[in-house]
Amino acid sequence: MKLLQRLGAGLFAALAMLSLTMGMAQAQSTWEKIQETGKLRMGVTQAPPWYSKNPATGEWESGLIVSIGQAMAGELEVELEMVEVTWATAIAALQADKIDMMFLDATPKRAMVVDYPKQPLLYISLAVLANDDLSVSTWEDLNNPDVSVGVPQASSMDAFLTRNIPNADIQRFPDNGAAIAAFQSGRVDAVSLFHPPLLAARQKLGRGQLVIPTPAFSSPSSIAVRREADKTFRDWVDHTIFYYYETGRTQRWYEEFLTEFGLDPKASPVIQRELLFNN
Repeated sequence: MKLLQRLGAGLFAALAMLSLTMGMAQAQSTWEKIQETGKLRMGVTQAPPWYSKNPATGEWESGLIVSIGQAMAGELEVELEMVEVTWATAIAALQADKIDMMFLDATPKRAMVVDYPKQPLLYISLAVLANDDLSVSTWEDLNNPDVSVGVPQASSMDAFLTRNIPNADIQRFPDNGAAIAAFQSGRVDAVSLFHPPLLAARQKLGRGQLVIPTPAFSSPSSIAVRREADKTFRDWVDHTIFYYYETGRTQRWYEEFLTEFGLDPKASPVIQRELLFNN
């Protein structure tokens, strides 16, 4: 009997230690993991001017968010690891600990399941790239079942169109590239994205009218991080993007990409809101 009791006590102690070890592993914060692994994992998806992959090398070589991610990894003195996701799967990737951060609009729905820094990363306006013969100056002009509009599925752009042009033929695609490709092939009459990717698309396609329909919808955009008890990483991201924004680095990186892409930054809407009052 005493032997069984000793065995039972030993088993209980072993299980308790295993449970404690697993709990400690599960409780490891994003900040601790970055320090331990020497890697900052950022979600990416083909969407110029945010992210741009070189098809020849398969490397994510340019784009505003790529520049920001590289700068953040440099500050932390770690390697930037870019993990390909879609807009629709980014939240799940964060929750599953596959990425540490992702450039995503801070909608109320998303904020229920992930964390956001207090400081917005930048400001963008929702626009459409439409066929040249399509009359569009307001959102109501698109609110017609005879007008087909492409948009990335499960994005904040999708939610806006669903609310504001419910009568349109809204066609949803996995990402920005697929939505733009549908416009390029003539499958849709227009594609709706926030204006920066459409600047790049208009330049590449060489056709279409780029319009910010009224009433204009401008939105702050930010970086989503995993929700966890330790807020060290979230607070560091908050401080860092505030610093980049206030010192003009975010706007400068954006203008550099536009220039590389063959676009005139002076002819493009700014992403630093305060500059609107200086133009």
